[in-house]
Parts: sequence; C-alpha cells; structure tokens
Amino acid sequence: MDMMQTQGLIVKAQSGFFWVETGLGVIVCQLRGKLKQGKAKGDIAALGDKVDITILDDGSGTIDSVHERTQQIARLDPRPGGVYQQVLLANPDQAVFIFACAHPNPRLKMLDRFLVIAEKQRIPVLIAANKIDLVENPRSIFGMYEDIGYRVIYTSAKAGSGLEELRSLLQSKISAFAGPSGVGKSSLLNALQPGLGLAVNEVSEAVNKGRHTTVARQLFALEGGGYVADTPGWKSLGLWDTEPEEIDAYFPELRNLVENCQFSDCSHQHEPGCAVLAALKEGKIHQERYESFVRLRSGGE
Repeated sequence: MDMMQTQGLIVKAQSGFFWVETGLGVIVCQLRGKLKQGKAKGDIAALGDKVDITILDDGSGTIDSVHERTQQIARLDPRPGGVYQQVLLANPDQAVFIFACAHPNPRLKMLDRFLVIAEKQRIPVLIAANKIDLVENPRSIFGMYEDIGYRVIYTSAKAGSGLEELRSLLQSKISAFAGPSGVGKSSLLNALQPGLGLAVNEVSEAVNKGRHTTVARQLFALEGGGYVADTPGWKSLGLWDTEPEEIDAYFPELRNLVENCQFSDCSHQHEPGCAVLAALKEGKIHQERYESFVRLRSGGE
C-alpha cells in the first residue's frame, strides 16, 4: 500500500502513542520527529486534537501536524527546568459538571471553583444536578446557577429523569465530564449508554492511582455522535496564573457590576461606592457565590 495522507481526531493517547479516528478507521500513530524538535512548553498532541497524519505501509501512522486548538483544558505540571503544560483535553465543546443533590452533600464551593476555571478557559458549561430523587426541591440548591445563566439539568439515573435532555445536549459534541467522587457519574453515564460508565471508570481509576505516565486518556464515542471524556484533573487545575483582581471577570453576575465601582482597584470587600457590595445588600447576588468569590480572590481553595 502506498503511503497516504488523511486527517483525524485523537481519541486515545498513551505513552507517546495516539489512536487517531479517521474516515479509514482508527490508526495508531506516533509524533513525527520534526514535531519533537526544540523544547516543548506543553503537550504537542493531546486527546481531542485534530491532526494530519500519514498512514505507513504497515498500517501504522505518523502525526505530521496538529491543528490549532480552539480551547483546551490544561494544567501546569512543574518539571525541572521550567513548567510544562499538560493538556487534559483539547477542543472540548463543553464541560459537564456533575454534583449530587445529596449523598454526598453538594460541594458548591468546588463547583464555583470549576466554573471559574471553565470561564477562564472559555469553555461552555452544563451543570448536572444528579440524584434529584433524594431531595424535595433540587432547585432550592442549584437554582442560583440558573439565575446566573448556567444551564442546569436535573437528573436521576435511578428515576430516569433528565436523561433525554442530557443526551440531546451531548449530541455531536466533545464533552468533558468532571465532579467529586460519589455523585453518581458512573450510573448516569451507564443510564445514557449501557457500559459507558464502566468503561469511563476503568480509565479514571487508573488515573487516580497516579500511573500518569502509562495511563490512557480516552474519548468515548456516543451512539448518536459525539464523545465524552472523563477529566478527573479539574481539582488540580489551580488558578495558577490568575491575578486576584481578575477573578471578578470569571463570575458572570459580577462581571458587569465592577465598572460601576467607585475605585478601579476595588476588592469588592469593604470599599465605599462598591457596586458589588451594593448588589449583595439588595439581594441581587447570592451570598454563597459572593463568599466563593472572596475565598478564590484571597487564594483559598
């Protein structure tokens, strides 16, 4: 067979090998030598990247070039001689944050942190409020996020609630799933597509055991088109390069208020003429979200 060139999507990455989904099936590729020249500041190719490849005579391939990313979920990995950017997922269309209404109690401060990171990396968000069968009124917990403008889907794998809505929103998109443990992510994925939660779980368990060098990162195909990826690394996506005064820009409900503050360097905590404090007093901002803002601005987790 002659060598041929084609394009594809990286659907799995492990130890320098990349499984590329093409119109001709999945081709296992390695990076071409010229791509590795010079000192890389981050992953040259990653899960979710669109790439140009050459298929060799033996059926394997080489990645010749990586298309520019629209966005990425990345974290800094401090290595000797500088910091390296590790890309958990390239080109995600959206992040899906799954939090339970109860068992475990929702850790909304963690959700707020995830939302700030998504805003910073310009990734659209869906919030799945799961296990709604365990509480009287799930909107009393998660409704404030709808007020701010986030799309919240109320789901229960057990009762079958919200599954169709979630399925339709995942269609034809690359979705990054994240959430604390015990929230029912696996059951929810299994309810969406039999076996999906189990497959995702196997990969994330390997990641959590810390076998980062050999672990496979993977996109799982959805039957109606689209992919999901488990991205358990959100917790460690520190706001490393975020200045305290930037944080208000990543809270949608604060973003447009700050220009009305009397002082341009307002910390929104004690200054006179602060538009944020005025809105808080008038009940236009949720107290819990304001507390999250103050905590993140002061560098708290």
